[in-house]
Amino acid sequence: MSTHASRIAPPVGDSVIDRLVESNRAYAAGFVDPGMGARPVLRVAVVACMDARIDLHAALGLQLGDCHTVRNAGGVVTDDTIRSLTISQRALGTRSVVLIHHTGCGLQTLTEEFRHELEMEVGQRPAWAVEAFRDVDQDVRQSIRRVRTSPFLPHTDDVRGFVFDVTSGLLREIDAGA
Repeated sequence: MSTHASRIAPPVGDSVIDRLVESNRAYAAGFVDPGMGARPVLRVAVVACMDARIDLHAALGLQLGDCHTVRNAGGVVTDDTIRSLTISQRALGTRSVVLIHHTGCGLQTLTEEFRHELEMEVGQRPAWAVEAFRDVDQDVRQSIRRVRTSPFLPHTDDVRGFVFDVTSGLLREIDAGA
């Protein structure tokens, strides 16, 4: 039985990027322009962790063109996330924001000490924060607050946060006020 990892893993001497470009050529050969614009049909933006175990479109029943997707380590709401959401809302018409963190997140094992270690290794401290956290529910609440209080986002009344369970595939909604 072939796993996804073995299917995409490059042979020795081949790079994974070469394999991805090859896969793109096969994809493009049968590609048909869907004829849609950049505005998401469902007028929703989803902010989620970059974790490779989360297939957002499948987990949420989304199709191409339904939403904007913003992914980063932890799915935390950073200044760059606010930048993307601002463009999504103000220029491309989204009105709702879904925030998705997940169980077993790697940011739960890091601390801001990671930045210090990088500085010691490369001689320069990163300008960005790690945004590590211990309590995933609390971090979802913090992300909800960051979206709801941003002066740049005109649509903050439909913002909800969830934790995705990587073992069951289920979302658990987080009460923003708890």
